[in-house]
Amino acid sequence: MLKIAFHPEYIHPVRAGHRFPMEKYELIPLQLLHEGVVKTENFFEPVLVSFEIACLAHDPDYVQALFDLTLDPRMVRRIGFPLTGSLVDRERYLVDGTIKSALYAQQYGISFNVAGGTHHAGYDFGEGFCLLNDQAVAARYLLKNKLARKILIIDLDVHQGNGTAHIFQDDQDVYTFSIHGDKNFPFIKESSDLDLPVSDGITDDVYLQLLSQHLPNLFNKVKPDFVFYQAGVDILATDKLGKLKLSPAGCRLRDEFVLLNCLQYQVPVQVCMGGGYSLHIKDIVNAHCETFKIAVDLYNF
Repeated sequence: MLKIAFHPEYIHPVRAGHRFPMEKYELIPLQLLHEGVVKTENFFEPVLVSFEIACLAHDPDYVQALFDLTLDPRMVRRIGFPLTGSLVDRERYLVDGTIKSALYAQQYGISFNVAGGTHHAGYDFGEGFCLLNDQAVAARYLLKNKLARKILIIDLDVHQGNGTAHIFQDDQDVYTFSIHGDKNFPFIKESSDLDLPVSDGITDDVYLQLLSQHLPNLFNKVKPDFVFYQAGVDILATDKLGKLKLSPAGCRLRDEFVLLNCLQYQVPVQVCMGGGYSLHIKDIVNAHCETFKIAVDLYNF
């Protein structure tokens, strides 16, 4: 059964002045249900992740200040959201959702979190609308509990997963791979195990060729027994922040290629939605929903 993490708190009430489209987290499940792609029983509701588990990938002092709402104002500005208890709770829910989603992926081959992919949060900092790094915490959870030995994180959001790279810079058990806009945020990059920066305006053919040249080699080299996939749709030409020129078909082929490789190498995969900032919300939601549809088709749900 396909299992999908969703919590009502994912739709955090961030108002005018912020460009993060929170409404997509409500619309994705509604569209999937409306189209009959999934049923209500496919969704599960996460709980608040504990302090101890959050600290698997983050500095305890940073996590304590986050939970206590005592972060330095400069850090709050770096994150980009006003710091509130409900915002921190939202982040705690999505981290637990990704952990449980990873466990379901080991059972069913693949699982999703409607939110997540908060890859700008590093070991001791938040940034770019990210407070806690859900896939990093989930990776450390699997390793700590001996549920995985070698993890590959595939980050295809248009923005480099700098926080993920920061957390795992000295970790031999987690291999980080990122294709991202060279001239895009964050403007000071961290070093992933493999970074493939691309120029503004790149189109489907060039992007997909780059992915196909490197991803199968990584499966053979890294030999992961678990994959986390950050499937941001801000690579689309319609995206306000992405600066790339991929079509919806190209974005779909990207996701299909990643999931086909996971299937071919028989590696379970946990998928988070990541970024998407197209002018029209329907373009964001449609692109995200395609990722779910690909999974349903490939994994015969």
